[in-house]
Amino acid sequence: MKYIVILGDGMADYPLEQLDNKTPLQYAKKPNMDFLAKHGEIGLVKTIPDGIPPGSDAANLSVMGYNPEIYYTGRSPLEAVSMGIELSDTDVTFRCNLVTLSDEEDYSQKTMLDYSSDEISSEEAGQLIREVNKYFKNETISFYPGISYRHCMVWVYGPQGFKLTPPHDILERKISQYLPQGEHSAALIEMMVKSHSFLKDHPVNKARIERGLKPANSIWLWGEGKKPSIPSFYEKFGIKGSVISAVDLIKGIGLCSGLKSIDVEGATGNIHTNFIGKAKAALKELEEGQDFVYVHIEAPDECGHRFEIENKVKSIELIDDQVVGTILKGIEKYDDYKVLILPDHPTPLSLRTHTSDPVPYIIYRKNFERVSGVQGYDEFQAKSTGVFIEQGYNLMEYFIKGR
Repeated sequence: MKYIVILGDGMADYPLEQLDNKTPLQYAKKPNMDFLAKHGEIGLVKTIPDGIPPGSDAANLSVMGYNPEIYYTGRSPLEAVSMGIELSDTDVTFRCNLVTLSDEEDYSQKTMLDYSSDEISSEEAGQLIREVNKYFKNETISFYPGISYRHCMVWVYGPQGFKLTPPHDILERKISQYLPQGEHSAALIEMMVKSHSFLKDHPVNKARIERGLKPANSIWLWGEGKKPSIPSFYEKFGIKGSVISAVDLIKGIGLCSGLKSIDVEGATGNIHTNFIGKAKAALKELEEGQDFVYVHIEAPDECGHRFEIENKVKSIELIDDQVVGTILKGIEKYDDYKVLILPDHPTPLSLRTHTSDPVPYIIYRKNFERVSGVQGYDEFQAKSTGVFIEQGYNLMEYFIKGR
């Protein structure tokens, strides 16, 4: 038996007037997902436990079969593991975004213009983060470059208990009420403020402005956490597997659980990612002996944050055609297989951030086709079945060990 999870990050949404009062999933042309929904099981699953912020960290832990209330220790340590950073049990990590802030002289009065600095290239970002590290590095604090706008700060014996805000949650808002809060927050704020003083005039940013791109003129620290202790996926479910993603967070969850992380050339984490390359990499992993592959596609989430309505619909259609379609053709040769398709959480275009609403899932098994009674795959078709998995971390065991 082969098991394939195809996760469209943030794919679920709310109806939009611009889409004839349909959700992007309802509006998109997605014949492959619709076929699987008609001939498999479709329902809703709650991936975010009550009281936990609706982030991709907790949601993907849940989808992979780990209760976030037990295993979630913060977003950044999972990313740090993916980046190859050696963490001790006393290290506290932070996600460090390179962001674009407006030009007001008073830092607190600036507005969050872009959490990704126009999706800055990794090469440009690397130069800026190395400058940040040169400026702030000491015996306890270090900065590490990641991919595009996503980077990491490690604080040895660092404090915890901060109230920190993801920058993608405050687009076009004044940052004053969203700056770090907590007993030791002054140290974080000081680094953010000082970073603006030398990043705004950095040659990388001057060149970006000349090209009509937004400058990465400040760091933004959030997502604190400590090294997690996650049980082995193999010990938990008895199958060997791989994870395929362009996002350090998802790679980190996979690596912490003992899954093999596969890099795909051209995988970007946005709508310009190598969709077919991810699908072919998944098929290759199965051919080389893996039982399980977790394919994560970030594009719908990015489009939701950026209020790109047409691109969110397009990203779903590309996932259906180039990922789901390619994988279905490639696995038909196996005697039996199961496919799970779902988002990790909604990223409604109207809100431009994540929510905790239950998400629609499909489970399809080659040798156990059924008539589900729905006409396709979307939030409302899933709700109409009355099937609801309240504890999202139970879905993986149900997928692997159920019929």
